[in-house]
Amino acid sequence: MSLHVSLVLGTSAGGLGAHVRMLAVGLAAHDASVTVLGPASAAERFGLGELPGVRFEEVDFGDRPRPRDARTVLRLRRLLGAGEGMRDRGVVHAHGLRAGALCALALTARPRGRRPALAVTVHNAPPTGGGQGALVYRVLERVVARAADLVLCVSPDLERRMRRAGARHVRRAVVPAPGAGASPPSAAGSPAGGPPADIGSSASLRRPVVLAIGRLTAQKGLGTLVEAAATWGDMDPVPRVVIAGDGPLGPDLRAKAAALGVDAEFLGHRDDVPALLAACDILVVPGHWEGQPLVLQEALRAGAAIIATRAGGIPDLAGPEAAYLVPPGDAPQLAAGVRAVLGDRSLATRLRAAALRRAAELPTEADAITAALTAYAFAANPTPS
Repeated sequence: MSLHVSLVLGTSAGGLGAHVRMLAVGLAAHDASVTVLGPASAAERFGLGELPGVRFEEVDFGDRPRPRDARTVLRLRRLLGAGEGMRDRGVVHAHGLRAGALCALALTARPRGRRPALAVTVHNAPPTGGGQGALVYRVLERVVARAADLVLCVSPDLERRMRRAGARHVRRAVVPAPGAGASPPSAAGSPAGGPPADIGSSASLRRPVVLAIGRLTAQKGLGTLVEAAATWGDMDPVPRVVIAGDGPLGPDLRAKAAALGVDAEFLGHRDDVPALLAACDILVVPGHWEGQPLVLQEALRAGAAIIATRAGGIPDLAGPEAAYLVPPGDAPQLAAGVRAVLGDRSLATRLRAAALRRAAELPTEADAITAALTAYAFAANPTPS
């Protein structure tokens, strides 16, 4: 019998959706029977309904608790049947605590030994600042910890949280950037056709480009980058701040940049990340919390000079040499890092070389598929850790 895997995701506009797509394609290539369950918006953004050998089923997920969740649980209960595969149960692999908790509730009607095995990947930390969001997160943690046969976490701090919440079996998730495993480009070269016209070449414009790529949300810390840029007016030439991505905080970030006199360029959503990385002098990852950020992995593979925060899984992902690390939310330290890297060509060169060395050590997409299959075998027949 072939393994049947149900990949479940909620609302996603970034790395989580790309990761689920990669898993679906890779598992189908290994002759698994794969179904992806999630909202229509995720299917449209990541092409989840168009993958060969993969079935997509629409499930209505929200980004916060709501009365309609009861209907979502009932639909999941109908879709997550026994299936075929390991112990004739199959495996449900939910991504994110909300998806994991709703899958857990959907499977409670069946005895543990007669339902699909449940693996949950935790991709995000709780909201900062406490409040209702943090309380909901803790409830979801406990539901997942008690119900999941295996919990996979993208960073060491999340592993500790889930163990404290009572998870029986916790392992590290393997989440490579899309296309990981291909030969990285030269640190000095641009993709064929040159850099994107709207970023240009810092050599020709004689202004260094400080680039950030990510969703325009509070988690990504882009407001800190704007605050840091407000202190660069004395630099000659003044660095260009370029931000690629979309999200709910776009208007607020533009207003903040205008109020602080920062001539930041907002490019919106982009699909040419390698070209953007090749065109920048520094890639900044200013997140307040990050797991295994895909843009950081792509920047390592591109041999970029990286400044990032010591948040979540970033130090573990970057290693000791491949990024200039600063505290999250600290605009003066971030500004000092940009000054240091732009002012010391040898430092920038060392960072670029270290990034390429670190990239060669990172897991590939093939490694992620192998890790997933191993995790599913464990989830179906867990043994003491």
